[in-house]
Amino acid sequence: MRHLAYLGRAGWLAGALVALAGCGSIVPGVSSGGAAPGPASSRPSTAARAPVRPAVTVASAPRSFAPRPGEANCLADLGASGARFNPVPDTYAAPGCNQLGTVQLMALAGDRAPLSIANLGPVQCDVAKAFGDWARFGVDRAARQLLGSPVARIETMGSYNCRNVAGTEVRSAHARAEAIDVSAFVLADGRRIVLKRDWQGGDAATREFLRVVHKSACKRFGTVLGPEYNAAHQDHFHLEGVGAKFCR
Repeated sequence: MRHLAYLGRAGWLAGALVALAGCGSIVPGVSSGGAAPGPASSRPSTAARAPVRPAVTVASAPRSFAPRPGEANCLADLGASGARFNPVPDTYAAPGCNQLGTVQLMALAGDRAPLSIANLGPVQCDVAKAFGDWARFGVDRAARQLLGSPVARIETMGSYNCRNVAGTEVRSAHARAEAIDVSAFVLADGRRIVLKRDWQGGDAATREFLRVVHKSACKRFGTVLGPEYNAAHQDHFHLEGVGAKFCR
């Protein structure tokens, strides 16, 4: 895996994303040659480098969009966490439906082994980072402590979906790739914990595990909805954004 020095915020974004397209992670503090780059006058010109992000995939878009504030830092932090991912081209599908600053996650880091992810589409970088932290520090550790086995896979019902909040004319956070729906966890010992079945019907340790990881999610995401919110969420945790807090 190619490693990139991360010096400053914007200066290395282009190089970071070019490498990310091939390896899916950034590790701060290490350059591709193992040494810090020299002064600007000794480095080759960046004029011929590839654009920071591929051009927006809308026919009317005249050019690539500039990187959003904080995107370089987010990608660096996500790579440093041990996640495997690739940046995704910006797209606009319909009014209120877009994928801006998103990544495609392939795996997350656990304490002892990588965690695979099922059925997850593009997700905004900051939400991906919160998801990775929750998976490692909230889910994997709770599974080992309460169930005696680490988590091997997190199963989801997806992320991006161009749709409204049910029963309203308001676009869902899924329409902006700002939310992930988690439906089940598979442990390394083969056990599969399913929210719809086990939130109420599991044994005592399994029920405690699900409530602990729900509470942990509330510390990392802006909005968390689970089986006790309403019938529409009886089979999954809705994990949305990293802003204002609403946990149910």
